[in-house]
Amino acid sequence: METQRKSSGDDDGGERGLLHTWRGYSCSVTPERLLLPGPVLQVALGTRHGVLLVEGGQVYSFGELPWKQSQAPEPAKPTLESALSGQRVIAVAAGSFHSGAVTEDGGVHMWGDNGSGQCGLSGLSAVPNPTPVALLDSGDASPPQTAPVLELACGAQHTLALSAQREVWAWGSGGQLGLGAAAFPVWKPQKVEHLAGRHVLQVACGASHSLALVRCLSPQDVHRPLVDKCRQCNQLLFTMTDKEDHVIISDGHYCPLGAEPAKGGHGLEAPAPSTQALKTSPSEPLLSFHAAASSNSPAPAGGADPTQDSENQASAASDGAPPASDSDPSALSGGGGVSGVKGSPYPDEQAVKDYLKRLSENTQADQTAKTTLLTSEGRLTTGSTLNSLVASCASAVGERVASTYEALSLKRMMNFYLPSGAARADGPAAVAVAAGLAGIAGDNTAERVRQEDPTQAKKSSSTGDIREEEAEGLRRRLSLPGLLSQGRYAVHLLSSSYTLLLSPRLLRKAGRPRMRAVALTPLGGAVPGAHEVFPTLQTEVWSWGHGEQGQLGHGDSLARLQPLCIKSLNNKEVVRVAAGAHHSLALTAQSQMFSWGSNSSGQLGHMESPSTVPRLAKLSEGIRVWDISAGDRHTLLLADGDCFLPIIYYSGQQVKEGVDESPGQQEEGKEEEERVGGYTQQPVLLPFCMDLGYVSNVVAGGQRCVALSDRNVMGFIASLHELASAERKFYCKLCTIKTQIIRPLLELESLSSALSPAAIGLLQTLAGRFSLLCYLTGQHAASLTANLRRVRDVKSLLILDHASIFLDSYDEYCSAVGNFQVMGGFQTLTKPSLDFFGKSPELLKRLSECSEENPTMADLLVALFFLPTRHLHEYGRLLLKLATCFEVCSDEYQMLQDSCSKFEALALQLKRKRKDADYTFHFWKSFPGKMTDSLRKPHRRLICESSNKALTLQNAGRFSINWFIVFNDALVHAQFSTHHVFPLATLWVEPIPEENTSLYGLKVITPEETFNLLASSAMEKAKWLRSINQAVEQALSGTGQDTASVGSGSGQKLEPPISRTASYTFYKDGRLKDATYEGRWLAGKPNGRGVLKWPDGRIYTGTFKNGLEDGFGEFVAPNKTLNKADHYQGHWKDGKMHGIGTYRYASGEVYDGFFQDSMRHGHGVLRSGKLNTSSPSVFIGQWLQDKKTGYGVFDDITKGEKYMGMWQDHLRQGTGVVVTQFGLYYEGAFKDNKMMGTGILLSEDDTTYEGEFSDDWTLNGKGVLTMANGDYLEGSFNGEWGSGLKVAGSYFKPHLFLDTDKDKTHAVKLGRLCVRAEDKWKAVFEECWRQLGCEEPGRGETGTAWENIAVALTTSRRHIQDSPETLSQSHSRTLESLEVIPQHVGLITMERYHTIHLYLIKACDTPLHPLGRLLETLVAVYRMTYVGVGANRRLLPQAVNEIKSYLNRIFQIVRFLFPDLPEEGGLIPEPTTNVQDKKDPGSDAAPPESPKPGRVVSSSALLLPVLLPRLYPPLFTLYALEKEREDDVYWECVLRLNKQSDLALLAFLGVQQKFWPVSISVPMPSPGEKQQVLSSTKDVCFASAVETLQQISTTFTPSDKLQLIQLTFEEITQEVQALLKQDFLWSMDDLFPVFLYVVLRARIRNLGSEVSLIEDLMDPCVQHGEHGIMFTTLKACYYQIQHEKIT
Repeated sequence: METQRKSSGDDDGGERGLLHTWRGYSCSVTPERLLLPGPVLQVALGTRHGVLLVEGGQVYSFGELPWKQSQAPEPAKPTLESALSGQRVIAVAAGSFHSGAVTEDGGVHMWGDNGSGQCGLSGLSAVPNPTPVALLDSGDASPPQTAPVLELACGAQHTLALSAQREVWAWGSGGQLGLGAAAFPVWKPQKVEHLAGRHVLQVACGASHSLALVRCLSPQDVHRPLVDKCRQCNQLLFTMTDKEDHVIISDGHYCPLGAEPAKGGHGLEAPAPSTQALKTSPSEPLLSFHAAASSNSPAPAGGADPTQDSENQASAASDGAPPASDSDPSALSGGGGVSGVKGSPYPDEQAVKDYLKRLSENTQADQTAKTTLLTSEGRLTTGSTLNSLVASCASAVGERVASTYEALSLKRMMNFYLPSGAARADGPAAVAVAAGLAGIAGDNTAERVRQEDPTQAKKSSSTGDIREEEAEGLRRRLSLPGLLSQGRYAVHLLSSSYTLLLSPRLLRKAGRPRMRAVALTPLGGAVPGAHEVFPTLQTEVWSWGHGEQGQLGHGDSLARLQPLCIKSLNNKEVVRVAAGAHHSLALTAQSQMFSWGSNSSGQLGHMESPSTVPRLAKLSEGIRVWDISAGDRHTLLLADGDCFLPIIYYSGQQVKEGVDESPGQQEEGKEEEERVGGYTQQPVLLPFCMDLGYVSNVVAGGQRCVALSDRNVMGFIASLHELASAERKFYCKLCTIKTQIIRPLLELESLSSALSPAAIGLLQTLAGRFSLLCYLTGQHAASLTANLRRVRDVKSLLILDHASIFLDSYDEYCSAVGNFQVMGGFQTLTKPSLDFFGKSPELLKRLSECSEENPTMADLLVALFFLPTRHLHEYGRLLLKLATCFEVCSDEYQMLQDSCSKFEALALQLKRKRKDADYTFHFWKSFPGKMTDSLRKPHRRLICESSNKALTLQNAGRFSINWFIVFNDALVHAQFSTHHVFPLATLWVEPIPEENTSLYGLKVITPEETFNLLASSAMEKAKWLRSINQAVEQALSGTGQDTASVGSGSGQKLEPPISRTASYTFYKDGRLKDATYEGRWLAGKPNGRGVLKWPDGRIYTGTFKNGLEDGFGEFVAPNKTLNKADHYQGHWKDGKMHGIGTYRYASGEVYDGFFQDSMRHGHGVLRSGKLNTSSPSVFIGQWLQDKKTGYGVFDDITKGEKYMGMWQDHLRQGTGVVVTQFGLYYEGAFKDNKMMGTGILLSEDDTTYEGEFSDDWTLNGKGVLTMANGDYLEGSFNGEWGSGLKVAGSYFKPHLFLDTDKDKTHAVKLGRLCVRAEDKWKAVFEECWRQLGCEEPGRGETGTAWENIAVALTTSRRHIQDSPETLSQSHSRTLESLEVIPQHVGLITMERYHTIHLYLIKACDTPLHPLGRLLETLVAVYRMTYVGVGANRRLLPQAVNEIKSYLNRIFQIVRFLFPDLPEEGGLIPEPTTNVQDKKDPGSDAAPPESPKPGRVVSSSALLLPVLLPRLYPPLFTLYALEKEREDDVYWECVLRLNKQSDLALLAFLGVQQKFWPVSISVPMPSPGEKQQVLSSTKDVCFASAVETLQQISTTFTPSDKLQLIQLTFEEITQEVQALLKQDFLWSMDDLFPVFLYVVLRARIRNLGSEVSLIEDLMDPCVQHGEHGIMFTTLKACYYQIQHEKIT
């Protein structure tokens, strides 16, 4: 063997996965090496055989393989399982006599003994070769899906598989399957429903029990849908029984399909009551609770007082089976199918009654009711097994019950549960609850119930911190009264879903004194994103199967047919479980091993009893276990000692050399051997382990041991081991610090008196950060250990992929320590620490690794808390060491090198942080006390200070003290008794140039002060400049924590930006006192966008310039009296509202218009009244310094009056017009807001008064009153119009004397006493001129005007680009085309005239152009004036004049912009070619006979097309009202005449016969009937002309209307020419009747209005041309029709 080993070692180059095997632990044992063709990846051992997985996925078996048909003579030699060739196997497992393998795609192959179905194949007693077994998930999918598998575990008679979904599947025989099956064997793999919905991490199988490592339910998992029904018996897993006064929720479902058959030797006979708790049948169905009224019913288990309402029965089974109700005899029979058979392993009814009776008698007896005390650590010391009656009891309470308890305060509730005294001594069995209660919440039922009723959960399972209540009752013994029935609400203590009533938080730390609200165990991952990547440490261990040796760890030796959580391992951070034949092991992240179960050969590693609960194995100090394995009667541990070379410990039975293990040797032989060989009392070190090299796995099985090791090639394996070992050691250290230092400190009573609340907060933050760091380290250690056990490569190291998580955690932790230190936290902790650790704090010294001689307590604490940061160097060193194992050019080298430098850099940075914190702390110690309190902040660090007079204030008094201190967030100027804090974000510092002076000055600019500082030397000046600038730069970039102290100030010169974003609160008196500004700054002044908030609630949001509001902004000012806010949105200049804006007053008024110096000034609209849409009054007009002054229109909607006239100081003053909704019209003088002076008043029926007025509608003085029929009174009048006038005067009836002159004079006078059109809306035009850069109309530079237009357009566009949705596409296109300035100088030709025309149309199309804005305003004021009450026919002349004045004034602006445009009436020569094409229709100015063709420039031709369409509706309404009577007469006539047929009408109108159309396109059957057809025809003759004329109503401008009239004439001419077949010249006499016919047939409703409109607004130069004549013809037709008489 020797020679073979050596030679093979040389040629296979086996450096990885070397296999060594041995038995026992005596000194003479030497491991033997098995040779294989490749590195071994995994080993699994059965009782007498083993399975190996070799690199490449091949599987070998060795040992005794009785299931193989041809057993090879030499049993030890590994043989290849050829049935698996072609499959890549990733995991193997071995049971007592069978094996399994998992392939890469998740398939399972089984072989070996199949007597109990453990290979999952029916009908075979043994399976010779690996055979596939399918796990068929018959879940929701109709064709069952195969569940892929991750790992297998095999026991003696059963197999477990862990699927990729993290669910457990089982097959084989026995209760250890956890399936609750009716009959065994179970051939087909089935899912273990009890673990469904949980995340199982690992499974392990003993001979007849099973273990599962399960991740605790995180908040995310609670939402995973849990299974509602048992998939075997289809019963609900949770039941609710609703009684009239209470609800019972139970999860005590046991599948009735199978009680485990009694086996010889493991019978579960009725136990003796003194030693074991009562066990009810697990298979009994859930019972409804009958109210047992019989008074003689025995007391329920738990010893409740029989006199109490026995409706409430305590749970009698420790594993959550529902309590037996004594009124249901069938309940306690064997249950299920074997009802009443005496062979049942469970007690019968009588036995139970006897037991209960005995129990209630013995309760006073001491030995039975020994209360279970809680040690300070919360582990239980069992007094008697009576606790199993109550250990898993918990309450699930229906909504009504919960709501009742809701009313009780939590404190009272706690006291109700936990009476303040100890348990009543005389009360029957006051049973204390074991610490096992603490973790009951882990059961998924609690989560489920919580899920089902979220509202209840919120109320009752308070997750808030209830530490205070904890302190009261829980520091005493935790006792639970046997019954909790208060009144008619009975609380049923059922199963394990107690969470609803008692928060798990309340019970978790039962034996611990008060603890403040800081989570020392972070839930979920240490870092949110790391949840899935890092292995979890929040785990639970579940066990099930046979328990007679205590191997289930529940504190008893009862069997469990379904998985149950081992409560005492909760919060122990178990990362791996292993199972021997009859014992179980759990390895924790803190490298400790818990063991329980059979200890016959010392295999548990300790000699304590009972061994039915997990206990720690006894290992000497400093041994950290990281791999475990269990055989039949022994345990193997792989651990770290002083060095990182792994060492192996053995615990258990010694195997004698001489005894050969023949199959014949039976049980007795083994016992014999046991006596002979002896066993270990505690784990012993195997002396040869050092020779094996770097062991990565240990495996035990049967009596054999195996170790897998690697050779240390290029130091790589050693470095990996060192990294993992260092991390485990560090984690243990952190845990020790957490449990022995931090937790006790936080729990000290004296803490709250010693530390201020702020300091306690900082300490809790520090403790929390420490916990996160500790947890992260634990997770990392676990992942490194896993890496060592399986892959051993660099790629999967988390510290490389997720370095940022580590770096951030350390950085945050270090900041927390620094903050606590700066605030003097460690000094204040001295006293509480001394009280706790005593005068000689050895523990602290040891843990903090402090090297000083006699360190103070504070120094020790500082050293201890900064200790974790030293580990960064360790990371750097080990990563570098790993890197050296690779080629320099490889990716691995690069990755490791990068990570190394990151950790080294952080280590340096944290060292600097610590130095800064130290420096700052010492500074505060020496700083005068009064200021310290206000200046000392946790995050504030000192950078430099001028106590050495290095920096002084220029021009300071001789005796003044000026001390400058630079912190990382502020510059402090301290004087004798006061100090000023200047935040760095708003601090600018610049050197003062030293022109020949010996002064080294720095200029410091802050928002409210500027001062000069003098340095003592040029060097000092440079140092301070650099320090301040660096500090400012870091404060701005947010790295304020990492400030470099002055000494380490690196040479680069950092110039912080002069423009920056920052927040600042003003403190000096003035407009901005106490206001806070947040936004952009430039050299000490707000500049750019920002928000300014005053303490009284005023807020300005917008742009700033040079420290003042300037540009566009919003301003909100609260109005205290109205409890609402004023709101301004608009333009500002130099801190005042200036330009256009909208101001919404709290009173509901809205002003929309121009401002100057924060006052309403210029043109504006004020709407008053609650509803702004239809407000009671609207004023539109001119304002002067916040007052209505100038021309304005006031619409008083409540009164129904509208005033148009002059104002002064908010009063009507000057001339004006008033119209009312009742048709009254007044024009005349106003004074002091009243009609006073001369005026004219007209009523609807044309009654007119002209004379003196003294008040609104009140006549007073001389005047003339004219009646509608022309009679008039002349004299003196007195009284209010419409309510009786007193008259003294003469009455005239002029028509009698035909005195028509006087009448005429009366009728003409309107319009004299109102405001001239030119004087209206001056402010609107002035504003437009101002925008163009002219102070007065026409005074200014054309070039400047164009520049202003361009600026206005671009700024508006930029403003709109921020919110593009406000702009339509066509609008933005218009804007783009306007940004090009058209050619505006040079001779105007026709072409240029057209360009100008187009430009004006576009400019007037967007309100962003000054002309467009002007037009928009004019349209608004025009509509305000003439719509509503203003639609009064007497206003027509004013309305027309107003439009004309608009035209003139806009034309003036256009001529200013295009200076070469001729004035009104000037000519533009037309080009001689294409005269007809170029002529603009309707504006044909030149009369036909004019020799020189050209175009007359007129404002109406250029501007009416733009202006009139917008003003058309109100204007046309006025025309319609004015012409109403005439139009009515005309229309009546039109309707009457249109009843006639075409020919009759033509005849009636006297149209000559030759013009009568004969050949109309109607099919004519024969010439004789022609007359007949036509005589009845209507609407056919001249149809096209009629149609053309009808379009007159669809056009707006007079020129367009005239164009249509001309077209109509052309149509008539064409038709007549077609009739006469020759050219033809009209005479008026011929033409007029034909045209009259067309007008009649066109049926234009408001023809009178159309005619008047054309007449009033016609281009003057057109009146005498062709169009003029045609228009006159139309007008004549209109009058003709009115006076037409039908004969």
